[in-house]
Amino acid sequence: MPVRPAETEAELEAHLRGICFKTGPPRRIGVEIEWLVHDARNPRCPVEPARLHNAATTLRALPLTSLLTFEPGGQLELSSLPARSLTECVESVTADLALVRPAMLAMGLGMAGHGHNPWHGPQRVLTEPRYNAMEEYFDRWGSAGRSMMCATASVQVCVDAGYEEPGPLGHGRRWLLAHLLGAVLAAAFANSPTSEGCPTGYRTTRQVVWSQLDPDRTLAPPPGPDPRTAWVNYVLDAPVMCIRAEEGPWHSPEGLTFREWIRTGVPRPPTQEDLDYHVTTLFPPVRPRGHLELRMIDAQSGDAGWIVPLAVTAALFDDPEATERAYRIVKPLAETAGSRPAPRNPLWRRAARGALTDPELHAAAVACFAAAQEALPRLGASPEVLTAVAEFTERYVARGRCPADDHLDALYAAEGDLIVGKDSQ
Repeated sequence: MPVRPAETEAELEAHLRGICFKTGPPRRIGVEIEWLVHDARNPRCPVEPARLHNAATTLRALPLTSLLTFEPGGQLELSSLPARSLTECVESVTADLALVRPAMLAMGLGMAGHGHNPWHGPQRVLTEPRYNAMEEYFDRWGSAGRSMMCATASVQVCVDAGYEEPGPLGHGRRWLLAHLLGAVLAAAFANSPTSEGCPTGYRTTRQVVWSQLDPDRTLAPPPGPDPRTAWVNYVLDAPVMCIRAEEGPWHSPEGLTFREWIRTGVPRPPTQEDLDYHVTTLFPPVRPRGHLELRMIDAQSGDAGWIVPLAVTAALFDDPEATERAYRIVKPLAETAGSRPAPRNPLWRRAARGALTDPELHAAAVACFAAAQEALPRLGASPEVLTAVAEFTERYVARGRCPADDHLDALYAAEGDLIVGKDSQ
């Protein structure tokens, strides 16, 4: 709750400028991984809230290195500590998963890697004031907000912002690279083609859900030569989702930007803590939180599926040669993206619908994955990581496929079997 005196608009702007890009040599890597939690025997059956609350209590008693949290719909999230290398990050999260997954199975619960719940509609489990206010706010835009909160899961890769000074690794260039590369990553790792058991017409339904939300807090900030200024204006001009209260429900105002809140001081003057909290309610595809948080990758299946997007992204951002190659590869895509910001521009829409069946995205993905594979040994990646990336590249990227295609193939095969069985009666 607010404890500090209210600051001026200039002071709050200075605070934002100081924390959005912590610049310097790229040294750290991190990952946030989400899973849909389901009944181990019947994934199609929603898990009762009491079971999820008991699971949370049990898991928080484990000696984990990562931060463990639950999302509004009961999705489980592990957030790694900033690691000094890709290997350290992979080993740390893998060790945590080796504790979490068996504990979940012992409680009759499974963890599924899908970008969007394929079995049933959104059902909220958490009733904290934040999520009550969030639901009230997003309901003004339709049903997509509840789907985002309760039915989606992702792999979020966190990379350092890079050097301050102009040059190949200037943080402005890494900021641009993250947005251009985002459509390629969304397409390559698309893994949410169904909703409530039916194909949606998209390889990544999760991206479609995000594109239907309040654009003032989910679209990318406008491009420009100074990403720091662009981000400060984006934050201050975004609507306030909620005003926290010591007691009772949190107010969700309509049409009040944070800048207007500062200037009017109504219903109370905002503080720096309010501003920091406001930033956590903004969900653009790339969010600067000192580092760059890439938010466009669907959750991946299997115990180690998350390792591939982490490794590929780390290679393309943290190996100087791979970064230069990636920038040259994806820069021409800006011409096909149009003037609208991600994820509502044509390039990101093509990524959501066709993924790597799109010729330009396929060509970019092939080249980017090749650059990443060459860079990973230079980053000291383990043989297991190299093998995982090579297998993913061969199985999907080289063939113009993504994980969503496996789910669609299985669904259509099952439907075909039902038709054949019916015809044979």
